[in-house]
Amino acid sequence: MQLSDLTKMRDEGKSVQEIGDSLSVDDLRALTNASIDEMLESIEGCEDADVPFVPEDPEANDPAAADDSDVGLAWTLGHVIVHATASGEEYGFTGTQLARGVEFMGRPRYEVPWETMETMDQCTHRLEESRRMRLALLDVWPDEPHLDVTYKPGPNADPINAKAAFLRGLMHDAAHQDQVREIVRQAKAARNGS
Repeated sequence: MQLSDLTKMRDEGKSVQEIGDSLSVDDLRALTNASIDEMLESIEGCEDADVPFVPEDPEANDPAAADDSDVGLAWTLGHVIVHATASGEEYGFTGTQLARGVEFMGRPRYEVPWETMETMDQCTHRLEESRRMRLALLDVWPDEPHLDVTYKPGPNADPINAKAAFLRGLMHDAAHQDQVREIVRQAKAARNGS
């Protein structure tokens, strides 16, 4: 199974919970590897100067930005990578908590400050570190996860269980893959003067 399969199922109208119900823990492992591999492939051939490159993004809109001046900020490659990995880890931790039968206790989120991302080594390290952490979280799941324990990821959202929670992180990754490719395209074009 690939990330594109998830997007297709979502486009067909399946809920995150319905998709999650169809997946095994091994599927979640495979999708985690596929997600990180796809992002690594997308940034292949980039140089350090591409990491802080500010792309043209007329649709930039982050209503959740901590600072109002950042709401319309176009995200750099480093910014997208730390955001996507932080979200994948957050949903991974939430999924593991639920799988262990523990009620949701708040968002377990930490995001590396995007302004510190300056090199390709940092980007690659952050992606591989996130892979290691997310796969380790799946190893923490009990053999018989508590799939009856759920939480609502938003006030208007339907309750979801551990599989769907973990899956949300992977779907979030998928939603940023095209953004990564477009930033890379623009950065390489700027570097090559085209």
